[in-house]
Amino acid sequence: MREARQNDPMTPTPYRVLEKRREQADSFTLELASINAGGGQNFRPGQFNMLYVFGVGEVPISISGDPANADRLVHTIRNVGGVTNAMAGLNKGDVIGVRGPFGSAWPVKEAEGDDVVIIAGGVGLAPLRPAIHHVLTDRSKYGRFVILYGARTPRDIMFMPELMKWRGRFDTQVEVTVDRTSNDWSGNVGAVTKLIPRADFDRGRATVLVCGPEIMMRFAIAELDGSGVSKDSIYVSMERNMKCAVGFCGHCQFGGYFVCRDGPVFPYGKIEALLKIREL
Repeated sequence: MREARQNDPMTPTPYRVLEKRREQADSFTLELASINAGGGQNFRPGQFNMLYVFGVGEVPISISGDPANADRLVHTIRNVGGVTNAMAGLNKGDVIGVRGPFGSAWPVKEAEGDDVVIIAGGVGLAPLRPAIHHVLTDRSKYGRFVILYGARTPRDIMFMPELMKWRGRFDTQVEVTVDRTSNDWSGNVGAVTKLIPRADFDRGRATVLVCGPEIMMRFAIAELDGSGVSKDSIYVSMERNMKCAVGFCGHCQFGGYFVCRDGPVFPYGKIEALLKIREL
């Protein structure tokens, strides 16, 4: 069985790019495999890695692949800075450094027996994708399964083939909405929070996983709270400027927590007061 993390969390392990595919104009997915014999990585849904481009730098990126496939490591990345732009220039066969996995995970084990609701905005669907894979793999262990996803425009929708595949299942409700429509879009229009009232799940027996822009998460949580979902049943993934990934540097401090070590996944009740402070 593979180790969940390499022995030295500060030393990158070399991985080779198996595949790179464009998701949208500003995002792409890398599929990686360890160069080391018997390598690979066991991770829990919601965790992240530090990805290192040799000679450029490293950034924290959530894992977006299937946790059941330890031989293939998948990351979906927005090219928004120097390091991620360098990653966008990688090709099949290139080598990248990986540290991790780090951080807390979505409570997929604890949610067994509950209805599970996924609420994602924009690229926030990527950190939730491993949890979706996990629930669908062990579908009989969960109640109703709902995926609510919002994007800016139809062109910004991530993982469209998978969303359509999941929507085709009889045991999964998938609703997608966009903020701004186009002539070829016939689906929902509006904020993802508007999908919550029509979602078919038991408000008193549900685990809700939320990831996306913080403003979206605030409104989603308010809608959930108003509809009877317990705050103790809501989990969010926070994004901060993580550098070391092990709680040493303090760059990702969030109140009394370090997002890299105590998060990125938090029970909402644990950070409710902090999430309401916009300056944090």
